[in-house]
Amino acid sequence: MHQGNQSISKFFLLGLTVGSEQQKLIFMLFLCMYLVTMVGNLLIILAIINDAHLHSPMYFFLANLSFNDICFTTTTIPKMLADIPSQSPTISFAGCLTQMYFFMLLVDLDNFLLEAMAYDRYVAICHPLHYAALLNPKRCALLVVTPWVISNLVSILHLSLLSLLTICDQRKIPHFFCDLEPILRLACSDTQINDLTVLVVGGAVIFIPFTFIIVSYAFICCTVLGVTSAKGKWRTFSTCGSHLSAVALFYGSIVGVYFLPSSAYSAERDKVAAIIYTIVTPMMNPFIYSLRNKDMKGALRRLFSKKTFFWRWLALP
Repeated sequence: MHQGNQSISKFFLLGLTVGSEQQKLIFMLFLCMYLVTMVGNLLIILAIINDAHLHSPMYFFLANLSFNDICFTTTTIPKMLADIPSQSPTISFAGCLTQMYFFMLLVDLDNFLLEAMAYDRYVAICHPLHYAALLNPKRCALLVVTPWVISNLVSILHLSLLSLLTICDQRKIPHFFCDLEPILRLACSDTQINDLTVLVVGGAVIFIPFTFIIVSYAFICCTVLGVTSAKGKWRTFSTCGSHLSAVALFYGSIVGVYFLPSSAYSAERDKVAAIIYTIVTPMMNPFIYSLRNKDMKGALRRLFSKKTFFWRWLALP
């Protein structure tokens, strides 16, 4: 990726340029959201590790999702917080590519983990007697490692194609981080191959897991409808409520950014949707998966009781 005959040294990030009177408010708002995300997801991971009752495939995938959300949020938010007070926020060329690589990697990984969690719910509800066999430790590990490999390959493919483009004199990115779509709009050379790759490869990475989730829940609904009592139906389907909420929040914002027609592109809409899936969704996931989950709430209470006992023991003379 170059600018005419010269190599690019930096980009200007103009996504969150606000007035001086709003800087402190915006900074504190996003700092609090970032800290809530970090603490909430870390508590989920610690509760799952600490509690033997949660050593099951469902919570194995949830722990991986929480870890991914921590990494995902850290890819963009600290840099954004550092840029808010700046009058001319910039990012180096290498920093932009690095941020873009990890961002695409972790978005795709989030997507695959939601698919794995849907498969877990499908097996638990539709084939409960075969649950241990279908989701043994080896298969669970495979359902996490394979997405890492695929996501890495997809990210490298996008960056490789991006490196072939020529960037115009305008190096201002109307976003708060380096994302693929705004960078492509700075190119003077033909981006047809890049756009096609986003549509085909990016579409496959997003919509194949999404289709799998939809099909899984179609089978789950058929199974739930076969339950005779209303209470049994509600109890069976309620185990999926948290996952469905996370799926709706994640995919709704992703489709709003990447898969609407180019003629409908809006930098402001792009930024709002990006804030939802880079900040709001990772922050909400710990609440979504813990507030309606009795096992998780019990594990968190036991975790806090252990920590309280530990600090009281340290305080003894």
